[in-house]
Amino acid sequence: MKKVGFDNQKYLEMQSGRIRERIAEFGGKLYLEFGGKLFDDYHASRVLPGFQPDSKLQMLLQLKDQAEIVIVVSAQDIEKDKVRGDLGITYDIDTLRLIEAFRSKGLTVSSAVLTKYAPSPKLDAFEARLQAAGVAVYHHYLIDGYPASISKIVSDAGYGKNDYIETRRSLVIITAPGPGSGKMATCLSQLYHENRRGIKAGYAKFETFPIWNIPLNHPVNLAYEAATADLGDVNMIDPWHLEAYGQTTVNYNRDVEIFPVLSAIFEGIFGECPYKSPTDMGVNMNGFCIMDDEACREASRQEIIRRYYQALGKIVDDESARSEAYKIELIMKQAKITPNDRPVVPAALSLAQTIGAPAAALELPDGKIVLGKTKELLGASAAVLLNAIKELGGIDHDLDLISPESIAPIQELKVRYLGSTNPRLHTDEVLIALSTCAATDQNARTALEQLPKLRGCQVHTSVLLSDVDTNIFKKLGIELTCEPVQEDKK
Repeated sequence: MKKVGFDNQKYLEMQSGRIRERIAEFGGKLYLEFGGKLFDDYHASRVLPGFQPDSKLQMLLQLKDQAEIVIVVSAQDIEKDKVRGDLGITYDIDTLRLIEAFRSKGLTVSSAVLTKYAPSPKLDAFEARLQAAGVAVYHHYLIDGYPASISKIVSDAGYGKNDYIETRRSLVIITAPGPGSGKMATCLSQLYHENRRGIKAGYAKFETFPIWNIPLNHPVNLAYEAATADLGDVNMIDPWHLEAYGQTTVNYNRDVEIFPVLSAIFEGIFGECPYKSPTDMGVNMNGFCIMDDEACREASRQEIIRRYYQALGKIVDDESARSEAYKIELIMKQAKITPNDRPVVPAALSLAQTIGAPAAALELPDGKIVLGKTKELLGASAAVLLNAIKELGGIDHDLDLISPESIAPIQELKVRYLGSTNPRLHTDEVLIALSTCAATDQNARTALEQLPKLRGCQVHTSVLLSDVDTNIFKKLGIELTCEPVQEDKK
């Protein structure tokens, strides 16, 4: 069983308490830039075992009477139909999804801001949908010379051109569907407008990673670098914090690089900067909630390897992704790990070499590894799935859960009528066939009942899988890696 390394309840209490403290420090109103994913932070749950994917949401619910949410979207991302990679939906759809999701939890979504705004019919249509959902829409504009021209930024020709967002509560959560939306700029613009109106307000930043009070090369922080390898983020010692306090803390390059500019903007707004370092701006308490350091280290090492395989898979379709893989290779060296430190990798590759055909290996919750090989009727991924639920259900491995007679008509449908060149059943087809058999067969029913136990299990295949198989593993909560090799369909 995976060890728990993170105290989630302690995190909820410490994080909400720290935010309340920061609100008080700024006289009763705080703009909180909220980075990362609110509802489904699966990266955090993988590298900090015990961290619940919705922990940040649960933390906010403790503050819901004080909080309102402003969603920031880049107008350029709407125009370009930018897609959220993990969910496969465009940013406009995701914005509406977030609004509905927040409200369903009892959180107040007051406004949306379109940054880098320039009028267009597409944006008009998007605004109409937001307004129909009861969300006020505001416009923020590109500022010539941003971020270098401080005098212009902090003036009527800069932030002064932006719409002032009407807010009513002491905690204003600034969030977005993805990176590069303009969350920080929105916060600073609001501070400018609030100050002009004589309203006291402050700014803080809530990012889960990197964790500021653990070592720079701690695997948890290295896993964050691996996760953002495509963005070019680099963890580094915060030199501003070291100079101000003599304390070594970890931040990332973009925040460190922009801090002098940010400090100058604060001085332009308030006459002084309330922070001495980018670390000062943060309210991240998760480093205090690690209760088993080695469990978090090992979970993070495994995440780095998974990210490496994801990067290798991208290269097959896009050679330009090679730099991402190279970067993660370097991170693996820093972490002193190789792909073979993921137990299912050597197991799958050894079987593939033995049989001369695609193979798969799946690690069960107790650490036992089951194998699956390509058969006449089933692909390797389908075979390993069936073998896994047989093992979990205590079912004889020689027993056919799905009779060959049941599979044959499905194969005929695929090849004769649907034009498929591969007669073997995919994982979705196997599960449908299994559920059909479960209506009359107790063993099939028992096997089907084991599927929830696969959540969090690890699997590796010796070839790249189809989107169908990949999505089934994802829906089952199984963490998949694949060799960057296309399967020979002959």
